[in-house]
Amino acid sequence: MITLLPGDGIGVEVVAAARRVLDVVAPGLTYETHLIGGAAIDETGDPLPPSTLKACEGSEAILLGAVGGPKWSDPRASVRPEQGLLRLRAALGVFANLRPVRVSPALADFSPLREERVRGVDFLVVRELTGGVYFGSPRVREIVDGVPRALDTMVYTAPEVERVVEVACRFASERRGHVTSVDKANVLESSRLWRETAEEVCAKHPSIELAHQLVDSCAMRLLTHAQTFDVVVTSNLFGDILTDEAAALTGSLGVLPSASIGEGTRGLYEPVHGSAPDIAGQGLANPIGTIASAAMMLRTSLDRGDAAAAIERAIDTALASGARTKELGGDLGTKAMTNRILDSLS
Repeated sequence: MITLLPGDGIGVEVVAAARRVLDVVAPGLTYETHLIGGAAIDETGDPLPPSTLKACEGSEAILLGAVGGPKWSDPRASVRPEQGLLRLRAALGVFANLRPVRVSPALADFSPLREERVRGVDFLVVRELTGGVYFGSPRVREIVDGVPRALDTMVYTAPEVERVVEVACRFASERRGHVTSVDKANVLESSRLWRETAEEVCAKHPSIELAHQLVDSCAMRLLTHAQTFDVVVTSNLFGDILTDEAAALTGSLGVLPSASIGEGTRGLYEPVHGSAPDIAGQGLANPIGTIASAAMMLRTSLDRGDAAAAIERAIDTALASGARTKELGGDLGTKAMTNRILDSLS
């Protein structure tokens, strides 16, 4: 059983689009739809209702749209949409976020970078998802001698680093066999632990070539030599920043998928983009990121690599034929873009 969590804003529209494609390439799957985020707050007062969590824990995989929007954006509010997503990740034990960055040949000239910088870009970022500064404690906000002060702590343990680097090695072994571990080991003690642990893990995988990169130089290299990356593994904070930067290579957040996985086969799949409240309900959202996330779900959690490959080929074919949503310079809406992908299935 697959749990669908449309969430907020355009999440409702793009999850529906992905479901249309899944019904064609994998017609035997079963689904349940549940609330999360702002929609769940409005209905139940809880961004992750118990019934949603129970369904997700009993699922083979979860496909999520997006959470949040201006209606629930007050940072001082005690209940916020993103709390539901963070709680869900923790409950499912998904510690590795997978963000593939691949520039479709048809979109190479659409990137804000020169075409020669992005043509052939195809790498995977493995971001540690449940540790680091986002989850470290203490988290303090106080007044000291009349001066406001805030403190967030970046904490990593060796086992947390080991398991995410193992994931990176596993995916690298299925790709080109190269892992780039990104840290700030020249300054941060947590990064020195990260680097030492990455070396220990990769030493157990002689077929994997490991390289280290400082996060600031990695940020530059993403824009100048992105074709040289295969699998990038990094911490929660660095991964959050670098993957948003990497999205610029493709020219649009709307085409990028992601997955969050743990020790087993179950995963949480979602597009990289947000809820885009400015276009929600207008049928303008690009469904490609969610449809590509569904392909990742088929391959990673459901062992349906054939169906996943069919979806990915169809996306490339549709784009090569000139199919474009508005933010890609075209005039197709969500439904029309989905139709073009369905027409391209082989």
